[in-house]
Amino acid sequence: MAIDRAENARLIRHIENGGVSTLLYGGNANLYNAALSEYDALLDILESAAAEDTWIIPSVGPYFGTLLDQAAILRRREFPAAMILPTIAVSSPAGVRAGFEKFVRRAGIPAVLYIKDEKYVTPQIVADLVSEGLVAWIKYAVVRENPVEDTLLREIADRVDPALLVSGMGEQPVVTHWQHFGIRAFTSGCVCVAPRLSQQMLECLRADDFAAAEKICETFRELESLRNSHGPIAVLHEAVASCRIAQTGPALPLLAELREDLREPVAGAAQRLREANGASGAERR
Repeated sequence: MAIDRAENARLIRHIENGGVSTLLYGGNANLYNAALSEYDALLDILESAAAEDTWIIPSVGPYFGTLLDQAAILRRREFPAAMILPTIAVSSPAGVRAGFEKFVRRAGIPAVLYIKDEKYVTPQIVADLVSEGLVAWIKYAVVRENPVEDTLLREIADRVDPALLVSGMGEQPVVTHWQHFGIRAFTSGCVCVAPRLSQQMLECLRADDFAAAEKICETFRELESLRNSHGPIAVLHEAVASCRIAQTGPALPLLAELREDLREPVAGAAQRLREANGASGAERR
């Protein structure tokens, strides 16, 4: 399997045409399982396909040896930051801190701290990394049954500037994070299907129009629920392909294809979201 330059460009253009100018290549792009030997080629594609005013953030890791090799590659490039993919399989908070610092020093750019698990880092380590100028921003994605009740997020928000915090789980918890924790940005997977809607939700939040933001959030709920139940990456890849936004290709191991009986429900939910998104808009370049 190889990286498809044309299909990546189609997906990038679709998102840009929805008014989104920051693209994060991370878990949904399955960079966890990308080969280090393809990393230079991937960066070439991202640099050439994105518009001049688009901010591209590639991911690195999650393991330390890969981090260091990718740091050396990124040092030769002009990306503003990179996101370190998290793992708790073979990590400890103190080890994460050390690895994060070594990556940033070697790459010469700050890194996005991606917190996806309660035990990945401590609030004090987060504050230390921020105070040392190593953190570009913090993608917070610890799932809670009730996002209002989040002691870890509260402790982090009390230690660092909330402007550095980004709600990292799609549209569903964003209004709560915005109102209760001072977060002023979010990442989205379904933005690949409905970039205009996702951007409109951000604009509603910035205008303190929370009722309108909640209404838009509800539009995403059907596809997001399928992602939560059946695997975010597999569902999103099927959604993008079924809407003919771009061909996402076969699943890259260690992941597998979406079950056959789930393809029709995912395609239906994706198409409804795509229709709600409306026309993709004029080309930006």
